Amino acid sequence: METVGELTERLAPALAASRYLARELAARDWLAPLLCTSLDAPLSADAMRRFLEREAPDEATLKPALRRLRTWVMCHTAARDLLGLAPLSEVTETMTRLAEVAINHAHEILHEALWARHGEPRDADGNAMRLTVVGMGKLGGRELNVSSDIDLIFVYPEDGDTVSPRPLSHYEFFTRLGRQIIAAIGEVTEDGFVFRVDMRLRPNGDSGPLVSSFEALEHYFITQGREWERFAWIKARPLCGSGHDALAAIARPFVFRKYLDFGAINALRALHAQIRAQVARREMATNIKLGPGGIREIEFTAQVFQIIRGGRDIGLQIKPTLPVLEALADRGVLDFDAVALLEEAYVFLRRMEHRLQYLDDAQTHDLPATPDDRARIATAMGYASEAEMLAQLEIHRRFVSHCFQAACGDPNQDDHALDELWDATITPEHAVARFESLQFRNATAAADRLLQLREGTRYRQLPETIRARFDGLIPRIIEACAARPNPDETLSRLFTLLETISRRGAYLALLLQYPQTLLRLAELASASQWAAEYLTTHPILLDELLDARELDAAPDWPAFAQHLRSELDAVEPDIERQMDLMREQHHAQVFRILHQDLAGKWEVEAIGDHLSALADVVLEETLRQCWRKLRQRHIETPRFAVIGYGKLGGKELGYASDLDIIFLYDDEDQSASENYARLAQRMLTWLSSRTSAGILFETDTRLRPNGESGLLVTSLEAFRQYQEGAAWLWEHQALTRARFVAGDAAVGRAFEAEREEILRRPRDLDKLAEDVIAMRRKMLDNHASRDGYFNIKDDPGGLIDFEFIIQYLVLGHAHAHPRLVANLGNIALARIAGELGLLDEARAKAAADAYRSLRRQQHRFRLNGHTARVPEGSAQAERDAITTLWIEVFKRNA
Repeated sequence: METVGELTERLAPALAASRYLARELAARDWLAPLLCTSLDAPLSADAMRRFLEREAPDEATLKPALRRLRTWVMCHTAARDLLGLAPLSEVTETMTRLAEVAINHAHEILHEALWARHGEPRDADGNAMRLTVVGMGKLGGRELNVSSDIDLIFVYPEDGDTVSPRPLSHYEFFTRLGRQIIAAIGEVTEDGFVFRVDMRLRPNGDSGPLVSSFEALEHYFITQGREWERFAWIKARPLCGSGHDALAAIARPFVFRKYLDFGAINALRALHAQIRAQVARREMATNIKLGPGGIREIEFTAQVFQIIRGGRDIGLQIKPTLPVLEALADRGVLDFDAVALLEEAYVFLRRMEHRLQYLDDAQTHDLPATPDDRARIATAMGYASEAEMLAQLEIHRRFVSHCFQAACGDPNQDDHALDELWDATITPEHAVARFESLQFRNATAAADRLLQLREGTRYRQLPETIRARFDGLIPRIIEACAARPNPDETLSRLFTLLETISRRGAYLALLLQYPQTLLRLAELASASQWAAEYLTTHPILLDELLDARELDAAPDWPAFAQHLRSELDAVEPDIERQMDLMREQHHAQVFRILHQDLAGKWEVEAIGDHLSALADVVLEETLRQCWRKLRQRHIETPRFAVIGYGKLGGKELGYASDLDIIFLYDDEDQSASENYARLAQRMLTWLSSRTSAGILFETDTRLRPNGESGLLVTSLEAFRQYQEGAAWLWEHQALTRARFVAGDAAVGRAFEAEREEILRRPRDLDKLAEDVIAMRRKMLDNHASRDGYFNIKDDPGGLIDFEFIIQYLVLGHAHAHPRLVANLGNIALARIAGELGLLDEARAKAAADAYRSLRRQQHRFRLNGHTARVPEGSAQAERDAITTLWIEVFKRNA
């Protein structure tokens, strides 16, 4: 072990940078020998606890021992930091441990002394209660600096009285204890202090009670909690006491909203403005914490996104600043390169903060006034000169300010050129003229719609703060609509959306804060009425418009399935939240596909593939969640499968398609049928129930054996017997577009084998053709158009004709050509039939191209809320191609 003399020589660089360290070593002869034994390693919490157990066994020795501990820890930390032995993380963790150990030790000793005099506080069940000391700010985030205040809040589980000859109410007991802890930690004695204690973050600040019960705290949050307090409570962390889980359940919904809370940006912006005003008033421009580009702006940049998104993303409900920034980068909220530079700036500023405080153990964040002290700081920071250090400081501060402004700045400070249109004094004639100048086709209708919006009850009843956002948004919406090729329709659709979300200030704040989001919204509404209606129904999806990279990323369904599962597991067993989460995740994926669709990224077949793959994931996870929630389960993994028919089975699902499904099982347990019926019913309820987040899918199970009169779930053997002996032709046609989509893979394989056996059964081609034609004629009698329009789906030469051709070929020829059994979609099967010589290849290709073209037209009609009908003759080439193929296939039976 080194001697005190060797230690002093070794500490020379640190002593040059810290007058505080030099003073303490000179004044306390016990300190140097202690540092000799500890300097080569970080100080652990156990080492600090052992020190206090030895030095402070009782109330009488508590204060001096705590202050000696602080001296040792501070000097140890300063020496290791200034000698380059300790990274920033060690410094902040060591100071945090000091606060935790000191508070816990003081709490235990003082609680026992108070308990001995007045009895133990106990809850209604007789369990002993402790004061819960909540660390806020940097203490809560485990980021404490070396000369920091500690922000504390005192709470306790419930009111009552102690049982004693000298009883106290729980409120009085814990108030006394709280005052004693503050004195033990913060009172200045001849030995100094441990930490300055700040209690102003408690409910009602300095004017509020020192301690609060959980019930009082919850009431305060609901009735009086202010926006800035939500930011403060992000980092709240219980350090000791009881009822931590109950406290978290109270604080979490106050801090983190279930929806995306973009309104928090305004609150943070106002808080930041107050800090800026204070900085300017006190001439604190060189303050590296509160000044421009300082530590606080980095913290605010992280916290604003936690507040906005933390309610929906539990992974953001964390406390330390750097991990939050990294989590935001992982989620694409912040750019990875920007986060790397923010982290570099944060480490630089925190290291400088500590060196400013090492000088004299002063709670300062200002650069020193004297050249000599600034030179000390530069040397301690590793720079050759003050100028070099200040140049690097300026680079960091400029970048931090840029990031903060991008995240939290107000992009709408200037007046808008179209503000006059929303002015109540504008005349109708002037409004019409202004809309005409913006190239609206029906300027009068646009002006009337605007007037109705301004004079409407909904707008007049808006709270003042929300109305201000609404007012700022209107001219920007008009401008965005005017830039679209169909401004009238776009304006109508966006005004409908705006009326729906008008009372949700967070959505208005989102559109104001991110102008590019408003432009994407206008583009989407212009392209598709269905898209606008989807957003109006699910406005939470507005957040999806924020990140173009995420919107444009190709779906990764295995990754999505894994993400969805982890999200649902994280909130188990909260069924309501799980159902909402699944709906929110599903809607977000549909919306991304829709956005890419409107951008022309996908062919109509690919859209069907993606929407069907998404449905498969949802069904798989629904099955898992519903099974785990059944109280009576005879088996751990259900031998149960979901079979998709129709558009789901053929991977041609549309945006608003129902799911045609049946349920099969292969399980001989006597309770299997009952349990699986209960599972199927729960799945249908899970899928189709309307929650606050909407629904997942409407479902149709009528394709099960015996239809609506049949059992909801069917054993594999019963399904096989029905298909082989009782199924109608149309049920075998439906089987051509059936597939296993979720559940037990072995049951799925058994179904696929049975499906192949049925489809490959030899059939009389003439009889099959007669039956298919008869069925098609019956459909035409019920659905064919008779008004001079061509229904793309139902009329002769339309989609159903082509689908019937493929179904006939599969049923008629799969026994000789197994390739036709594959569920590859109608277009691919037409190509295969041509290759097999069952169709003329040229006519098969022409009909398949026509089918694709008609599906595209049908898709476009649906995206704009129209029935897929066109004037006779406008799709004649497509009709002719499909009709020609129909004649070729069925000519002998026509």
